[in-house]
Amino acid sequence: MSKIPYRFYLTEDRMPKQWYNLRADMPEQPDPMLNPATLEPLREEDLYPIFCKELAHQEMDSETAYIDIPEEIQEMYRIYRPSPLIRAYNLEKALGTPARIYYKFEGNNTSGSHKLNSAIAQAYYAKKQGLTSLTTETGAGQWGTALSEACAYFGIPLTVYMVKCSYNQKPYRKAVMQTFDANVIPSPSDTTEVGRRILADDPDTTGSLGCAISEAVEKATTTSGCRYVLGSVLNQVLLHQSIIGLEAKTAMEMLGEYPDIVIGCAGGGSNLGGLIAPFMRDKLVDKKDIRFIAVEPASCPSLTRGKYAYDFCDTGRVTPMARMYTLGCGFIPSANHAGGLRYHGMSPILSKLYHDGYMEAVAYEQTKVFEAAKLFARVETILPAPESSHAIKCAVDEALKCKETGEEKTILFGLTGTGYFDMTAYSAFNEGKMTDYIPTDEDLQRAFDMLPKV
Repeated sequence: MSKIPYRFYLTEDRMPKQWYNLRADMPEQPDPMLNPATLEPLREEDLYPIFCKELAHQEMDSETAYIDIPEEIQEMYRIYRPSPLIRAYNLEKALGTPARIYYKFEGNNTSGSHKLNSAIAQAYYAKKQGLTSLTTETGAGQWGTALSEACAYFGIPLTVYMVKCSYNQKPYRKAVMQTFDANVIPSPSDTTEVGRRILADDPDTTGSLGCAISEAVEKATTTSGCRYVLGSVLNQVLLHQSIIGLEAKTAMEMLGEYPDIVIGCAGGGSNLGGLIAPFMRDKLVDKKDIRFIAVEPASCPSLTRGKYAYDFCDTGRVTPMARMYTLGCGFIPSANHAGGLRYHGMSPILSKLYHDGYMEAVAYEQTKVFEAAKLFARVETILPAPESSHAIKCAVDEALKCKETGEEKTILFGLTGTGYFDMTAYSAFNEGKMTDYIPTDEDLQRAFDMLPKV
């Protein structure tokens, strides 16, 4: 076989025309979301005040395996997709490993991340329904940037509640969102009732994704013609992100390859869920022998140290409850730099797969992650986002295990985006000022004690 190219792009005609709904092939479904007022399983119509109708339907659909991607969405996808599958020859050489390392690079768009894949879909369905505005939250700013871009494309006004520590650390993310005419507000804020309540309890809080979600949902449900959209965790988001894994699988098949290990960073689950979707189907349906590894920060370890329990998806306790691995909706993570991984819970789909033993999870300290990021940047010439660098660290570790055993395994990981807006973090690491924070058992227990009694 001829040498595999460094970068392999599918031709446009090979881009998926359908998303893949992993729930249709799961042996057991995730537990249903609960209405917080009645504690009864949520109905599709219960979601209509929060989400537009088509997205509410996608959220609840556990039977349709493949869902057509509307042509209007495909048109915008074609601006930056298919994204490249890259063979990390230089990283392999630097590690001296017999492993073959591939990464699916999602940073080739203005948002700099995979988030645009779902942002386009959600903005499109809102426009189709005739909604007049949207609200959302953002952590590191990748989702807020992506949704700002998509809303500008479809002509929909957007309000973004940005986690306060990221708002302060990443002013240029805010500037990009404002370039696309989004209104960006640091969260928690005094613009919502729930924000004012959170600030009253802790005036110096650095915020969390849970806080920002609460504010965005309140804004959506109290504003006529407005709905809320979310960039991770939800079933509908993992559905849209399946385009990552579908493209990756097709590309690897064309190259005569198939992964032994698939690795993704994990905050709420959008990137990881999208990357693993078609490969997980192979494991569930065709019984393929393949490992899946979720990688999270040690400062916010929902899978590795969380509880599998019903919890609110937001700090203000206004959203439906989901059974997921959670640190408790009251948990406020350290103001670490991997802002997109600072969510207290994990996607119900991924939580169920992990709980049932189909997936593994590891957690890393921030300094170890940035060591891997710096190595990757030097040899592969892409400056990775801190979130993506968690997957890089795990891929490096797995490749070094292959070096020890001599096994020629094929490793695939998701490079979710670029780190050009994260230079404060890189500077702190390079100057030896970066520190690690790992919550104590007592820290976690305080949040666990506040879990709803369901």
